[in-house]
Amino acid sequence: MYEERPSRLAGAVVWTNTPSGAPGTLPVLPDGCMDLLWREDRLLVAGPDTRAHVPDGPPVTWAGIRLFPGTAPALLGVPAHELRDRRVELADLWTAPEVRRLADRVAAAPHPAVALEELALERAEPPDRALRRLVTSLAAGRAVAETADELGLGARQLHRRSLTAFGYGPKTLARILRLQRALALARQGVPYADTANRAGYADQAHLSRDVREFTGLTLGALLR
Repeated sequence: MYEERPSRLAGAVVWTNTPSGAPGTLPVLPDGCMDLLWREDRLLVAGPDTRAHVPDGPPVTWAGIRLFPGTAPALLGVPAHELRDRRVELADLWTAPEVRRLADRVAAAPHPAVALEELALERAEPPDRALRRLVTSLAAGRAVAETADELGLGARQLHRRSLTAFGYGPKTLARILRLQRALALARQGVPYADTANRAGYADQAHLSRDVREFTGLTLGALLR
């Protein structure tokens, strides 16, 4: 069973996922975010996805904090593009003694997800206001070029900063955030054609192609 709540860290989400007994494993869909994870006494990092990720192995309990898009690299000290479409041990990024100390701390906590939140709060850097405005604008459906002009960023500068912060360029980020808008509408029961129009797609076929590219499923199968 999956449960989440807003974090005390701005824009982040604290979550847990425990085996429910239902058959199959749900894919983790691209959302522009990176996560700090806890699984079976291990600290891991989920990099930014450009395709659906299906966890391997038998179902286990996970805990995590999903960080607002663009904020994880400053906390982790690693550019996002180095972790794109990857799940890595935190010990690959930080020193082994430090990770062992943090793992012991999370293991001893009554709620691992809360311990992860505390860790993130302690290490979080002040947000990059320009990048936060970029995410907010693209999530609302604004065009990349229009948003870049408003931020006073050239195309090359924006692309370079986006690779570091998000793991991919601003156009990919815009497509992923548009997909999330569409999924939210479709889950509310909005007809697919209306979903495509309201989310900013050219038509329903365009929506279908993007869903298939990013998730490997049809929209109907994904919602089921």
